[in-house]
Amino acid sequence: MENKSQNSTVILWSARVLSLCFAAFISVFALDIFEENKSFWETALGLLIHLTPTYLVLLILIIAWNKPWIGAVVYTFLGLLYIVVAWGDFDWTAYVFISGPLFLMGILYFISWKQLKQQRISKE
Repeated sequence: MENKSQNSTVILWSARVLSLCFAAFISVFALDIFEENKSFWETALGLLIHLTPTYLVLLILIIAWNKPWIGAVVYTFLGLLYIVVAWGDFDWTAYVFISGPLFLMGILYFISWKQLKQQRISKE
């Protein structure tokens, strides 16, 4: 029984850590704002706007922290949404590097949610 509990903890924390790493990864794309010659305030506003996907990923992480089913649904939806919206604009590797981690996070949160649900049922 203890092994199952440890396993579900590892999966849940893997999903959380991957969410943080993915947020850091997509934040790097916002740094291109510094290549443009703009004033301080224009650069600050541009950076704020470019970091919107990062804010979204972190907001989902905060919500999914205690409700893994939300992470499963929303991260999977975002992975699909990126493919649909950006289809044909990039090489296939862009879809793998952006949607892939989103799908993986969705899967990890789903597994975690199912395991936590089974643990609650077995305790009753």
